[in-house]
Amino acid sequence: MAQQEDVFKKIVSHAKEYGFVFPSSEIYDGLGAVYDYGQNGVELKNNIKRYWWDSMTMLHENIVGIDSAIFMHPTIWKASGHVDAFNDPLIDNKDSKKRYRADVLIEEEIAKFDDKIEKEVAKAKKRFGESFDEALFRETNPRIQEIVAKRDALHERFANAMNNNDLNELRQIIIDQEIVDPISGTRNWTDVRQFNLMFKTEMGSTADGAMGVYLRPETAQGIFVNYLNVQKTGRMRIPFGIAQIGKAFRNEIVARQFIFRMREFEQMEMQFFVRPGTELEWFKQWKETRLRWHKALGLGDQKYRYHDHEKLAHYANAATDIEFEMPFGFKEVEGIHSRTNFDLSQHEKFSGKNIKYFDPELNESYVPYVIETSIGVDRMFLSVLCSSYEEQPLENGETRVVLHLPAPLAPTKCAVMPLVRKDGLPEKAREIVNSLKFDFATRYDEKDSIGKRYRRQDAVGTPFCITVDHQTLEDNTVTLRERDSMEQTRVNIDDLNALIHDRVSINALLRKLS
Repeated sequence: MAQQEDVFKKIVSHAKEYGFVFPSSEIYDGLGAVYDYGQNGVELKNNIKRYWWDSMTMLHENIVGIDSAIFMHPTIWKASGHVDAFNDPLIDNKDSKKRYRADVLIEEEIAKFDDKIEKEVAKAKKRFGESFDEALFRETNPRIQEIVAKRDALHERFANAMNNNDLNELRQIIIDQEIVDPISGTRNWTDVRQFNLMFKTEMGSTADGAMGVYLRPETAQGIFVNYLNVQKTGRMRIPFGIAQIGKAFRNEIVARQFIFRMREFEQMEMQFFVRPGTELEWFKQWKETRLRWHKALGLGDQKYRYHDHEKLAHYANAATDIEFEMPFGFKEVEGIHSRTNFDLSQHEKFSGKNIKYFDPELNESYVPYVIETSIGVDRMFLSVLCSSYEEQPLENGETRVVLHLPAPLAPTKCAVMPLVRKDGLPEKAREIVNSLKFDFATRYDEKDSIGKRYRRQDAVGTPFCITVDHQTLEDNTVTLRERDSMEQTRVNIDDLNALIHDRVSINALLRKLS
């Protein structure tokens, strides 16, 4: 685990050094849990968003997009339950004066049991070698059975406390499990309290006449209050979906792990409106569709898993997370939720407007049920960055740092380099840049030795480097170097566009899905 933490520190450092992510307001010593995306980061982020948006709106005839406002009427958040129920259970340590999420402390304790089980299995595997039957060992070993029983008992107690919103029980679990503050090492805990995560501000010109409004904590409600507008103007028939990418804001007290949990973040959400009674079939289908989208990136199928929710949100009748293996463990990158008709019914009730859908096939009106797919752009960005980073030993004893980014997501698709800055090579290189830049992000690089330039492009994940040398002037060929294999091939300049386009186009990813 310590080794993984070291790798994560290196990734965070690399992200800053190479223009992916900067601490926000850094010259003023930063602002907690807020980050800025640099020149390479914004391109990677935009490519992730383009992949998601096109997969939703181009591959599905019945899904369209909107862009709703960040500020919305405050009653919307009363109707959605965010004013009353959008809380985290927080606990303070009296010695360190640090605040923690009580549920996260307990989840980490449960994870320790899982780690113990895996260590026991690993030890046995080493001891018995090829004859080891892992499944049998897990089922019959007394030590494993004992750990599993303790884990399951704790898990059940925790799930009940969360479902019953029993703050006293959450504190009691922390006391009974002897969970210590990682900073002070003491168990001197306060009571558990609820803390609302919404940012509040005022809209209006005078203190007396100002209206209290919220920065939206999710983008979903902007879709719900517009669903009938979209349905009528787009002549949409159920089932249909509405997609949106936008900023959301949560006053996270325990914001940590770099861009994994931030106070200002971006979401890609799609709400899919269906007939009541069909929602669980659609839930299953969207679970599979979304996992396929992730796996198409080629980051490693084994890095993904589903995690079903024990505690369902007040609006849901089914919920699953797609988790990705980060350096700090499996973490949620996307949630798929069957939200029932809760949101639309609430908005109908609080607004006093009829927002039922008339189904011409059934000849009746009803409030649609909704399947939600919600993915954090920043978490997606982090999963791509973490799984792509490698310190690769080379045959000459050196090490190169390379980002094996999926080529369609890479900030720069190719870099064109004259071997030397004379003899007409820079002019020829510029000519090639000018022919490629209309189709994909192309950079010109002439500074330092060719080896250093290759390393620089490897570090930002550029899939292809094109080297222009003296032979180019004779036969119109260049050296095309591939990032991952470092293989170099001689190709004709006229073939470059087609060769690179096949690998770096978002279309190449979309075709895997259709």
